[in-house]
Amino acid sequence: MLPMEIQDLQQWLENTDLRLSSTKTVWGMPDFRPREAQRTPGNPNSNLELCNEMESKFHSYTDLRNAIHRMLGEQRGVSGLQYRAQTLHPWSRNGPPCTAKYRSARPAGEGLSLAKEFHSTVQDLLTKMTRCEDSIGGLPTPSYVLDTVCSELQDHRTLVSEVNAYGEKKAAVENAGSRLAALSRREDCDVVHNLIMTVQDRYRKLHQRATERGRVLEEVRKNAKQFSESWRLLVDWMTEVEQTLDTHKEIAVSHEEIKLQLSEQKEFQKLLRSKRPMYEATLKSGRSLHERAQSVEDCQHLENLLAELRDSWDTIAAKSTERQHKLEEALLFSGRFTDALQALNDWLYRAEPQLDEDVPVGGDKDLVNNLIDKHKVFQKELGKRAGCIRTLKRSVRDLTRSSTADAHWLQEQMEELEVRWEAVCKLSISRQARLEAALQQAETFDGVVHSFMERLADTERVLKCGVIPEGEDALLAFSKQHEESVLDLRSQEVDLDNIQVLGEQILTCCHPDSIITLKSWISVTKTRYEEVQSWAQQQGQRIQAGLAALQAEREEVQRLLDWISSAEEALLLREQEPPAETLEINMELIAQHLIFTEEMHRKLPEVENATKSCKQKLVPKQQGSPSRKPLTKRRSTLKMQPTPPLPLEHLDPQTPLLSQLVGQWQKLWLLAQSRQSHLDQHQQRLREMEEFANFDFNMWRKRYMQWISHLKSRILDVFRTIDRDQDGRISLKEFIDNVLASKFPTNSLEMNAVANIFDINGDGFIDYYEFVSALHPSRDPYRRTLDADQINEELSRQVSQCNCPKRFQVEQISANRYRFGDSQQLRMVRILRSTLMVRVGGGWTALDEFLVKNDPCRVKGRTNLKIKQKYLSPDSFDRARRGSSSKGLAVSRSNSSLSLYSSASAPSSPLTRKALLRRSFSGDRCIRPRSSIAALGSDLQFSSVGDDDSLSPSEEAEKLPS
Repeated sequence: MLPMEIQDLQQWLENTDLRLSSTKTVWGMPDFRPREAQRTPGNPNSNLELCNEMESKFHSYTDLRNAIHRMLGEQRGVSGLQYRAQTLHPWSRNGPPCTAKYRSARPAGEGLSLAKEFHSTVQDLLTKMTRCEDSIGGLPTPSYVLDTVCSELQDHRTLVSEVNAYGEKKAAVENAGSRLAALSRREDCDVVHNLIMTVQDRYRKLHQRATERGRVLEEVRKNAKQFSESWRLLVDWMTEVEQTLDTHKEIAVSHEEIKLQLSEQKEFQKLLRSKRPMYEATLKSGRSLHERAQSVEDCQHLENLLAELRDSWDTIAAKSTERQHKLEEALLFSGRFTDALQALNDWLYRAEPQLDEDVPVGGDKDLVNNLIDKHKVFQKELGKRAGCIRTLKRSVRDLTRSSTADAHWLQEQMEELEVRWEAVCKLSISRQARLEAALQQAETFDGVVHSFMERLADTERVLKCGVIPEGEDALLAFSKQHEESVLDLRSQEVDLDNIQVLGEQILTCCHPDSIITLKSWISVTKTRYEEVQSWAQQQGQRIQAGLAALQAEREEVQRLLDWISSAEEALLLREQEPPAETLEINMELIAQHLIFTEEMHRKLPEVENATKSCKQKLVPKQQGSPSRKPLTKRRSTLKMQPTPPLPLEHLDPQTPLLSQLVGQWQKLWLLAQSRQSHLDQHQQRLREMEEFANFDFNMWRKRYMQWISHLKSRILDVFRTIDRDQDGRISLKEFIDNVLASKFPTNSLEMNAVANIFDINGDGFIDYYEFVSALHPSRDPYRRTLDADQINEELSRQVSQCNCPKRFQVEQISANRYRFGDSQQLRMVRILRSTLMVRVGGGWTALDEFLVKNDPCRVKGRTNLKIKQKYLSPDSFDRARRGSSSKGLAVSRSNSSLSLYSSASAPSSPLTRKALLRRSFSGDRCIRPRSSIAALGSDLQFSSVGDDDSLSPSEEAEKLPS
């Protein structure tokens, strides 16, 4: 029982060592492996299973070792078992070489954990980056309120920190992926690289979006901060001025003090007029922010700020005007009518030139709105001064009644004032009408310009972004779309003319501050239209060129199709002609076909040029197992004729015309190749028939034997090479194909005749004896085979009676020459009068007597103790083990006999060889009785010779069992 368990453990260790030697530890992504690959020893999961299995086997080894120790304690003869048990432990010094491999299987667990950690890290990082990208996409548009945009910037800085943290994780993933890919299979390396590229691409997009949002936020914050600072400065200044105006409400009584306050009021009005540009710029900036704002809260907040700014400004202007009027009334009531009249005349004198009909009021929309706001302020001031005029009239009327000294002068001054007043009022009404007309004209111009620019931008986007397709249908559809775009562009030319006419009309009565703006708008619209028109012309030229190229390509393809059709028809007609009867006629046909082939080669560049627009086919990658090797080297001797590649097979035509061209050209090429093959075969057939007319089998046999001798082979080697299934016979087809595939100079006609000669009995097969008889008609192959079989049978019977743990070794070196025992001395064996004799010294000795003297278990005159010390002790096992590994052609200890074949012995059946291999690897030591020659062959086995694995064909034939 124990020997069987030890033998099972040894067999398992040998199989495990073979598995570990044939594979290497491979890391990778287990989730992406096919199920079959996960069962390979190189897989981390399989390695872990192997480690667990080895640990379980270790428990069996421990039980066996304890049992052997118990038997040793009982003083049983189990030293051989103890030695065999010591060779089982994979961590022992003298154990099998799977120790290092067993330890190297442990890092596969590290590879599996690294692969799982890499996969989970990549998935987690991709999930987080996707979530972060979605959060960035879900963020609202930047706010145009300073406080809000500052808080958004603070949140964005936090987001940027998170994105940078993802960058660090990406670098860690790249390092882990590089380490994993270095020890992974090729397909797993592709998966790892794809995952790393996915992470890099996702991080690049995330970083780009975060950077773009940060730039937009910074720009919005800059504009919002500029508006907020200007607004704050103006509001603070107006608040301070309003408080100052409120504190100076009292009007002086004396004439001098009133004039001083009037002069101070004039200085304040100058200061207020100097602040107006800043006020208008702030209003313009606020309106721009309000137009770009998309949030309702932002729009409402900006409207409130603009309303507060306008209200404060209007309040300051109203209070300043009111104080001016009060001072003028106080000056009037103080009795200084002359000064009051002079002040009113001066104001009217200053206002009248600004309201003149010749003063232009046209311009862009913003300027006209500013002019309207200023005129409204003037109208308010004019309305307030109307009360002063009425008061002054009453005062002058009263003075003229009571006093006549200056009445006439005052009356003239008052009439002049009334005339000027009436003129200013009329001019104010006229200016109001002109401003309203200018505003309407400016709004029309602004609407036309913006609508024109938007339509032009859409047309330009279509022209620039539209990629010209390559296909005919797509190109025609694109040409139709381009024509629609051109028609739309031509319709916009009317709008351009309207813009220019309207702009010229506005420029005739344009305010000087708006001339540059209007001219720039007119120039920009004209330049943009010309630019888009040039784009349309260029694209139209490219479309026309593409259509012309398609037409030329269609004509070229049609010309090639016509040529191919005529060439195909000519080839078919030539194929229908009867074959040539002589070599000269056939050579002429080959020359004619060669001319046709050259013409096809000259046409090939034209066909390739016509099909250059075709796409390339996607050829799938050939998945081949690198560990698969050819089962035999015999196929390498057969020369395979390389198949020429089919022309244009890598193309994927997109149009029916090109598909027809490619198909017709390939068909013509195949017809030409078939024609060339038929002509060559017919040429070869004619030559063979000419050579076969003088065929002599004796000459053929002589050449074949010389060829075999040149190869340094035997007839048996040649027969075994042809007999691949090792059934002892070959078919006529196998024989003919093998000889034709070799380098032996012959042809099919000769081989058909030779095969019929070899097949003596006419059963369609050639056995070994027929093969030898055909090549050596005078040789009888049965005599030597009979002697060799008798020697084999007798040697097998005598050696099988050996009872030593290590069977007495006998090996055949050549015909009738053998080596016996540990000395491995070469001796000659022969049959003499039905007795098997062995050459010893200068004489001959019977085989049984020779074995009695040399076989340890048959030695006479020795005690069992000496035999045990020399042949059965563990030290003898060590010496025998080392000797078997150093000496060549040694029979393994499990052999019961040896295989003997002479050069003339016939090959045995494949069933016999399989039985032999099963017994040679099983290691049984059963004693077999004498049997037939076929059964004898099944009990024989040879070992390898030394360290040199390269043997000559004759040596292989002698060494290998059939």
